[in-house]
Amino acid sequence: EDEQIVAEIMRRRFFPALITHKAWEGFHFAGHEIRITEATDCYGAVVWPSALVLCYFLETNSKQYNLVDKNVIEIGAGTGLVSIVASLLGAFVTATDLPELLGNLQHNVLQNTKLKCKHQPCVKELSWGIDLEKNFPRSSCHFDYIMAADVVYHHPFLDELLLTFDHLCKNDTVILWAMKFRLDKENQFVGRFQTLFDLEAISNFPSLNITLYKAMRKGRMKA
Repeated sequence: EDEQIVAEIMRRRFFPALITHKAWEGFHFAGHEIRITEATDCYGAVVWPSALVLCYFLETNSKQYNLVDKNVIEIGAGTGLVSIVASLLGAFVTATDLPELLGNLQHNVLQNTKLKCKHQPCVKELSWGIDLEKNFPRSSCHFDYIMAADVVYHHPFLDELLLTFDHLCKNDTVILWAMKFRLDKENQFVGRFQTLFDLEAISNFPSLNITLYKAMRKGRMKA
């Protein structure tokens, strides 16, 4: 079953028939052809398999996880594929990443959503753990969903990542997080994450070493 679903997910990707001056990949999700411009000089400008897993889940579980008119933020949006699919499924999306990635992210989001979505998504800078209250004040920012695909990898900002999840998540916020397991240090992040959030594995893909999690804040029933 794992191999069949993974094969179906990977069939959603296609490549240009002709080589052009800009590298791009194509994807079929939410009834649309999505073209993503990539760069190979940094991690955040490439579409990783975890993003495909999350997009496929959003599309095939759109009744249970109805995104229409929901307020969604994606952290570490990279090329923007997940944000684009969430937008095409009816959400109001804020796609975030580091400042050096915003140009390509904005290009992809605009190219694939303009005049196609109920709510035009926005792109915003978010450096994990920095100026969170200034840029995303708790009193006025409420997200129904936080989405993340492959944000845990070999980098020194895991403390800041956890702080960012904590800041953005309200008692009724649902986190949908696709994670590829690689190294022990990064894998230990899951245990730290569980000190703040109730975590449930809702899909598992052993052939890709990817797990899709749903999480909500601990103690929310008491709030």
